[in-house]
Amino acid sequence: MSMTETPIAEGTSEELFALSNATAAVVGGSVAVEDLDRRVLAYSTVPGQLIDELRRQGILNRRVPDEPEQLRQYREVLNAAGVVRLPPLAQEELPRAAVAIRAGDLPLGTIWAIEGPKGLQPAGERALLDGAALAALHMLRRRSAAELDLHARQEALQGALNGNWSAAEVRFRLGLSDQPRLTLLGLAPLRVEGRESPPVVRLGASAVGHFAAVHTEAAVTALGRTVYVLLPQLAPPAVRRLAEQAVASLAGSRDIPVRAAFSRPDLDPGELPKLRTEVDDILRVTTTDPTAPAVAELRDAHARVLLAHLGDELAREPRLRHPAITAMVQHDREQHTAYAASVLAWLDAVGNVVQAAKTLDCHPNTLKYRLKRVRELFGLDLEHPDDRLSCWLQLRLNA
Repeated sequence: MSMTETPIAEGTSEELFALSNATAAVVGGSVAVEDLDRRVLAYSTVPGQLIDELRRQGILNRRVPDEPEQLRQYREVLNAAGVVRLPPLAQEELPRAAVAIRAGDLPLGTIWAIEGPKGLQPAGERALLDGAALAALHMLRRRSAAELDLHARQEALQGALNGNWSAAEVRFRLGLSDQPRLTLLGLAPLRVEGRESPPVVRLGASAVGHFAAVHTEAAVTALGRTVYVLLPQLAPPAVRRLAEQAVASLAGSRDIPVRAAFSRPDLDPGELPKLRTEVDDILRVTTTDPTAPAVAELRDAHARVLLAHLGDELAREPRLRHPAITAMVQHDREQHTAYAASVLAWLDAVGNVVQAAKTLDCHPNTLKYRLKRVRELFGLDLEHPDDRLSCWLQLRLNA
């Protein structure tokens, strides 16, 4: 396909191509309009415009490739109120400026411009801002009434999750029955060390399309790092099946897996903020553990959730920490000893010295000596059950 062609594909319009050309004429570099899934909807074809290989590949493939640093840049652009200037990510890449396309608080896509020979001038920045406003009008015009109704339901669910309305108002805004059986589902990407997660608006857009097909009564919205789905009138087994399908579908086109958590069912719409807290608690522990189940309810992650809350409390109130344990951990850090690890292994083994020593890869007599020294050095009494429990909890949370 030639770089001067302007094919009209689904989701694009002649107006977006004309808008790209008008913006490029001011900026001096190639301009592309993209949706939230980074598909190229339109691009400029101004003779003599600056262009690089990344832009050419995006136009030819009709989509910008997934790369961790690019994901970070997209998140920065979508979170910014105005134009964002971005440095090149590779030696052969040219500097770019980008702006989010929004209708109110509804993100629709982005406009990306390669900076002209003199950089981004004030006129070019104004052209990008004006272009984003006009692109929003063109993109909204192509949306159906059903899609706009979905957006209204997204805003209604956001207000309900934030506790803005009474139960009666929630029922009215979301079109719920008088006695709805409500379950809240949360979706979030697994946090992989060293890799940037895709923007939540992309996951949200995909989730809207998915649940529109599989459960027409569902309401979907994105808040923070999580996509929430309100599922009326479903029993827990049906919710789990839908969650498993969603995880498989939404993770299929992404390198980073998706985690799902669902709440207990409730008949009171006014309880939605509490259901959100329950879902957030589960995702907090499952999105940070690659071995955690992809779909979970509270009973699947109860111990981890409880430990997370205990850790929060100890962080808020350091005075609750046992001074002997604090002293032991500090001694290990400064003297390079292993008293804390030894006590934790012994407690994990429920007092079985042989098993604990095997875990530590040391002789049982060595472990016995360390446990004796723990009492001598720090005054830590491991004979009392309450002290053993307190010690295990604090060491487990430090592990």
